[in-house]
Amino acid sequence: MAVTDDTKDNLLKRVLTASLYWLKQFAQLWSLQTLTDLPDRLRNLWQQLIGSYWFIPTACVLTGLLLAPLFIAIDQQFDRATVRDISFAFTGDDSSARSIMTTIAGAVLGVAGTTFSITIAVLSMASSQFGPRLLRNFLTDKSNQFVLGAFIGTFSYSLLVLKSIHKYDVDFGVPHLSVTFAIFMAIVCALLLVYFVQHMVHAIQASRVIQGASNDTIKNIHYWYSDNCDIQHQQDVADSDIEHYHSWRATPIYAPSSGYLQQMYFESLITLAKDYGGVVQLHTNLGDFVTDKNVIGHFYQRPAGHISNLEKTTISQLAISPHTPDGIFWQRFATCLHFERQSAYSNDIGSSLGQITEIAVRALSPGINDPKTAVNCVQSLTICLSLMMRRQPPSPYHFYTPPKDKDESDITVNQPRIAILALVTRTPKISDFIETSLGEIRRYATTDLMVLKALCQAVTDLNYARVNSAQRQTLLRELTLIEHAGQANLSYRELVEDLLAMCQQARQFINNDNAQHQHFEYISEFDAHIYKALQTQSR
Repeated sequence: MAVTDDTKDNLLKRVLTASLYWLKQFAQLWSLQTLTDLPDRLRNLWQQLIGSYWFIPTACVLTGLLLAPLFIAIDQQFDRATVRDISFAFTGDDSSARSIMTTIAGAVLGVAGTTFSITIAVLSMASSQFGPRLLRNFLTDKSNQFVLGAFIGTFSYSLLVLKSIHKYDVDFGVPHLSVTFAIFMAIVCALLLVYFVQHMVHAIQASRVIQGASNDTIKNIHYWYSDNCDIQHQQDVADSDIEHYHSWRATPIYAPSSGYLQQMYFESLITLAKDYGGVVQLHTNLGDFVTDKNVIGHFYQRPAGHISNLEKTTISQLAISPHTPDGIFWQRFATCLHFERQSAYSNDIGSSLGQITEIAVRALSPGINDPKTAVNCVQSLTICLSLMMRRQPPSPYHFYTPPKDKDESDITVNQPRIAILALVTRTPKISDFIETSLGEIRRYATTDLMVLKALCQAVTDLNYARVNSAQRQTLLRELTLIEHAGQANLSYRELVEDLLAMCQQARQFINNDNAQHQHFEYISEFDAHIYKALQTQSR
């Protein structure tokens, strides 16, 4: 019997030990990973909610379900004589109230079906003209969602009020204020229907769609780029880890799942690299598609004698001990990245620029053949790229500062700590964005002089925003590719000469060191000849 008790004690001890172990791992996994990037995770969750078509209508339905019992309760406590003194209040009997509520419920539900049908028709047209990836901009339109939600919310409110109308008691069985509010909501819904039609007419215009995509791009640029352009990314680095971390022991990092990379939680990645005493380098960027077999990065483990390993933590005399990635490392890493099987909303600048580029490419297709829309896209891309060129791009290097030890003197406390490298990401250059936006349009506009000249004008406009010689070389290269595209594909010699003359003037303008203080205007040889002739005649 004693052996059995010992066996039970040992089994209970093992169970408790295992439970404490997994509880510790769970706490380590979620307390660090989730709470570290809690604002970003909440913001991404909110973007997913408002990106769905059901969120705002559902909120309006719940509002209607809450307002109905609230107004009914007010009706039960309200003086009926006072209600009759209100000129615009409903004061009819139960049959009139029931008839009005039935009419309102049926009408708003029918109108809701009509608005839904109009929305589907607009989405179908937008998908064929602007591209299926632009559908999210229509689905996330707050105005459309609110109009549909107002109709369904009024319907839900009317049903509950209709249920509360009693025939046997005229004085207290007819909620006059509730019926009055329903009539008011019906009038509001009628006005919203007119607004909805007017809004949809403007929403399907190409200029509005381009402007919406441009606004999303500018918002993402403000999120990633600093106000002033300063190429010095390593001004706070006091060690040489940036030059030497590639020589450390490297462990390949595989994608935790297949799909498009939608979000990266930097603080969680930095915390993970700090806990394991190394540097996490990611080779993929937002919007990239990977499979679960792709190597998307490496973990570089610091050598045992590295100076950063001697940095003290909040516990005195406890140093960071680098160790090889284990199972917990991969579990925590999987929570630092968010993948989707289809490209969804993210704050990726390349994805936002791709929407404008897709509109331009579709406008240049033989089925649509709308070069003016493509020119508008080029101009919107110029605004976004110009803003990026004037700002500081995000640094690929991310650091953490070790906490100060409690035993340090006041003099040491006031001294800055050394920043330790923890995360290296891949940051696209401005030349990459120009190639994937203006360059993509150039490849589809090789036979259209209007678009090619718009691209040439865009290059000269971007020259006003350049801050270094590398950006100048990028613009000159794009200008050369525009020349080659026109020479190889334009039909008439006169068109080729016109494009080459504009590119030549643009090249001289870009190479001028004082060009940012001058005005560029292309004047063709024919226009110059006409202007000279007019000047001669006027003398």
